[in-house]
Amino acid sequence: MNWDLSYLFSTLEDFEKAYNETNEIIKKLPAYQGQLHVEAKFKEYYLYIKKISQIGYRVYQYASLLSDLNKKNQENAARLQKVQITFAMMQQVTAFEEPELILIGKDKIMAFIDHNPDLEETRFGFVKLFRRQEHILDQNSETLIANFNQLTRVGHDLYSNLTVADMEHGDVMLDDGTIVTITGSNYRAYIAKSTSPSERKDIFESVFSYYDAHKSTYAGIYNSVLQADYALIKARKYPSSVEAALFNNAIPVEVYYSLTTVARENTAAIKKYFAIRKQFLGLEEYHTYDRFIPLVKTDKEYEYEEAKQLFFDSIKSFPADFQSKAHEVLKTGFVDVYEAEGKRSGAYSSSVSDTHPFILLNYAKTLDDVFTVAHESGHSMHSLYAMENQPTLLQDYTIFVAEVASTFNEHNLLDYFIKSSKASKNEKIALLQRTIDDILATFYRQTLFAIYELEAHKLVEQNQPITADILSNIMIGLYKEFYDMDITKEEFKQYVWAYIPHLFYTPFYVYQYATSFATSLKLYENVKNNVPGAFERYLGLLKSGGSEFPVDQIKKAGVDLTQKDAFLAVANRLVELVDQLEVEINK
Repeated sequence: MNWDLSYLFSTLEDFEKAYNETNEIIKKLPAYQGQLHVEAKFKEYYLYIKKISQIGYRVYQYASLLSDLNKKNQENAARLQKVQITFAMMQQVTAFEEPELILIGKDKIMAFIDHNPDLEETRFGFVKLFRRQEHILDQNSETLIANFNQLTRVGHDLYSNLTVADMEHGDVMLDDGTIVTITGSNYRAYIAKSTSPSERKDIFESVFSYYDAHKSTYAGIYNSVLQADYALIKARKYPSSVEAALFNNAIPVEVYYSLTTVARENTAAIKKYFAIRKQFLGLEEYHTYDRFIPLVKTDKEYEYEEAKQLFFDSIKSFPADFQSKAHEVLKTGFVDVYEAEGKRSGAYSSSVSDTHPFILLNYAKTLDDVFTVAHESGHSMHSLYAMENQPTLLQDYTIFVAEVASTFNEHNLLDYFIKSSKASKNEKIALLQRTIDDILATFYRQTLFAIYELEAHKLVEQNQPITADILSNIMIGLYKEFYDMDITKEEFKQYVWAYIPHLFYTPFYVYQYATSFATSLKLYENVKNNVPGAFERYLGLLKSGGSEFPVDQIKKAGVDLTQKDAFLAVANRLVELVDQLEVEINK
């Protein structure tokens, strides 16, 4: 039930050997400054870059995965920092590259690739480079920015240290006298099982009180993230942070604004759903953490092996190769299953070029955990398809399409649950709740956070101060708008901005959960409705890796995100499900 990282390196000595080899390659790169206009030198340089993708990224992944297994292990932390420093050095010593290529010119660069078939996989990278030509600075400026790269990661590292390494979990006495340790991974499960409002409140506050106690520190860390972003967009002359985040992958800013507009204009079903829940559960007050309470109680737990089998059974109607990949990504040694002291919270799939992906879970036997297995498997399957069908430098797909395969698997698993048994009234209610909650969590909640990010970045761009109260006030307003809930009535909930790691680690990431969800829902409906060629087009998206701009990849698969239709389809689906839930409850 644990990772076998010997797949990457048999011993630490092997890791060190590959790390040293990466260092030696990086040390050779500065010698090519001023030489890239010579075709032979150009070829040598980019073959070295490819080798770093094959060796160096594996080195980075190994150090990162080992660190995530125990954030309290200082030796692991130091090893990861060592690798991060090396890659920061690479950015510094190659800062000459893009300005030099711009001076050489697109035509000459493309001619080099035409003459050298073994460089063909670099072509799309140069297409992207020359597209953002106006935002590339002169060599001295690029070197200066690269020198500060490690410093701009400080916010990320401080957040990780404060939230994981230094986190002290609290104990809560349940109403039956049992004392339990509450963590960020298990608190939802305890709330879901609780029948006591005061007990649920204690469980919630045991987690979120930590963010209240450190709110000023979190605000300072987040301000450093915002300021680092703002400094870079000013240097590169982007109109705004959001446009800078979208530009490199040619994502029209209209996609971002269409998403947020559709979500903000279609919240009535959310408020109706909460009203139904409040009445059905007999609650005097409805709190944000009450969303974890199941409408119908069940003590059913799902062992990890059962979760895998449910996922495998759900895809039996799909082609054999698709099923084979599902089994492959969940093989022993590539999944770390259960929560452990110091282990990073949450779940993810980690992949680098030409390498089998690894999945991290914190499996707690809940129905949500069953869906998480299918979700993370989707990520890893996407990586396998890309690895089999694209060369090294084109396997890494963008974040924008990264959540499509994962949520596609969830849509399918849900349908399997509904169809695979003669569902009783309670089972139908439970499955409807699961579907509605998934839309709220993946589409609406992530869009709410996307609006928060936009507002926070705008404050910095307008030279406004950033404090814990200011950040909390944005969240207070958004929760009122989306959910009609006053979160000031819940002590500590207003600090939810400090609880979401993506806001600190990868700004302007979370909106892509919503765009991916809308995409995958449409693609899945096409497959389910037997639209000719739908599954083949879906696999084409997975196989394409990072070989095209993501909006174009999705359009070829059958969804146009420059229009509001895909987003409206999610909103309309929510209305249908809430109405259906109301009918089932009143039967």
